[in-house]
Amino acid sequence: MLFRQLEYLVALSREQHFARAAQACHVSQPTLSAAVRKLEDELGVALIRRERRFQGLTQEGERIVRWAERILADRESMRQEVGALRTGLNGRLTLGVIPTAAPAVPLLTSAFCAKHPLAQVHVLADVSTDEISRRLRTFEIDVALTYDHGAEVSGLTSVPLYRERYVFLTPSDGEFGRRESVTWAEAARVPLCLLTPSMQGRRRLDALFGKAGVAPSPQLETDSISSLCSHVATGLWSTVVPAPFARALDDMAGVRAVALEETDDAARVALVLSSREPGSVVGRAFVDVARSIDLAGSLE
Repeated sequence: MLFRQLEYLVALSREQHFARAAQACHVSQPTLSAAVRKLEDELGVALIRRERRFQGLTQEGERIVRWAERILADRESMRQEVGALRTGLNGRLTLGVIPTAAPAVPLLTSAFCAKHPLAQVHVLADVSTDEISRRLRTFEIDVALTYDHGAEVSGLTSVPLYRERYVFLTPSDGEFGRRESVTWAEAARVPLCLLTPSMQGRRRLDALFGKAGVAPSPQLETDSISSLCSHVATGLWSTVVPAPFARALDDMAGVRAVALEETDDAARVALVLSSREPGSVVGRAFVDVARSIDLAGSLE
């Protein structure tokens, strides 16, 4: 009963609404409410701020939720480890991925599933770096493919995989359509479409443009790399994307990928997971598989 009470409390913290939390847990709202009240009675503290409707968690409730997340994550890891000893790895892996790392995902997941055919993979694509950090700490995802911030801090461990290299996508009949390479300063002077400023990938680009002494002024911004490519195909804009995305443009008429000058501070993309022990069994297994793959060579 305790585990179920903790599951309900964590769902309530995440959904911030009794009805939505009950729906997420596949129970009725009265069942969820009664279980949370029983947990409050057992602990001797109020966990929920109540008036006519849900008003959030109390300070004690927030602390109990952090413990609940850890307890539930450890229980799931124990189940995975026991299952792996009996029949091989058969748990569910939840992988968070930032948009700019999407081309690397099939290389990793295919190798992982080949080695662990009983395991399941759930990919959460287009997740922001801030959201990834939050979900790792609340154990909603097992491992993330994201930018390496030199983690080993704040309870996270990172395993560097490759360095991000960029290309300039531009109309074939445009100013740079016949060039073999362009500088960052040259790229900044044509009409651009870029990712939105809230995205880490865009902030990385702004830093690289700034290093060249220019500031891009995009006419169009979007949170989707596929949308960037589609807009370049109209012939009105150019953009900058990680090099692996250029492979998808082979059949896109009127668009050319031009090399950008190399930088000595290219971002590292890494697998990041919680440093808590024992941690996610499927997450550790995924990292082990990733270590055996030459992603840098495969993504060229």
